[in-house]
Amino acid sequence: MAGHSHAKNVMHRKGRANAAKSALFTRLMKEIQVAAKTGLPDPAANPRLRMAVQAARQANVPKDNIERAIKRSQGSDAENYEEVRYEGYGPGGVAIIVEALTDNRNRTAADVRSAFTKHGGALGESNSVSFQFERIGKIRFDAALADADTVMEAAIEAGAQDVESDEENHEIWCAPDELNAVLQAMEAKLGSASEAILTWRPQNSVPVDDDKADTLLSLLEVLDENDDVQRVIANHEVSDETLARLSAA
Repeated sequence: MAGHSHAKNVMHRKGRANAAKSALFTRLMKEIQVAAKTGLPDPAANPRLRMAVQAARQANVPKDNIERAIKRSQGSDAENYEEVRYEGYGPGGVAIIVEALTDNRNRTAADVRSAFTKHGGALGESNSVSFQFERIGKIRFDAALADADTVMEAAIEAGAQDVESDEENHEIWCAPDELNAVLQAMEAKLGSASEAILTWRPQNSVPVDDDKADTLLSLLEVLDENDDVQRVIANHEVSDETLARLSAA
């Protein structure tokens, strides 16, 4: 029985991994189409498109798919995706922001509301939780490009607000309207960034008890796997011990 159970767990995890990969590809293609449609279809002249293309390449999206997405954005039959933000609370009172690109607001709203409800959360009105976050630009560089001191110096000269470095990445935070300027200044010194986006940063974190962590993480995973969802941001804080326990389950 244990072997059978293990096999089912492996199949389940593979299925979730495949679903996550499919959702990621869909998300990346939508971002490319929207970036190309709202700006120039040339990545060299469109910073948002350039970062979208770079993100797709890092996720191993085939080059043909990327080129088709850009070309499709210029056609008369291109999908009209709308940027929508949803806000709500998850288990343990965790504030959650969900950003989506959708061609059907009713479908996306229903899916997001259902996910919150099934996991003990509640979808709120606009601006019901966003006051707990800061709208901010985020730029990420691979740690191998430069040491922390070099990145800090470049960030200060570029006008960034904050820098966080670890063994894998350097994350630079800046004012939303200065994202492109800071990005260009830092890339001139460090090389290509691996990510540059407008996002939300929690002003405070909410510790989550062990008994609620599993449900909360399941909610975040379900939201993240939705084809319409581009980004999920939450202000939760889960201990390393709890994460290790859930990963081993």
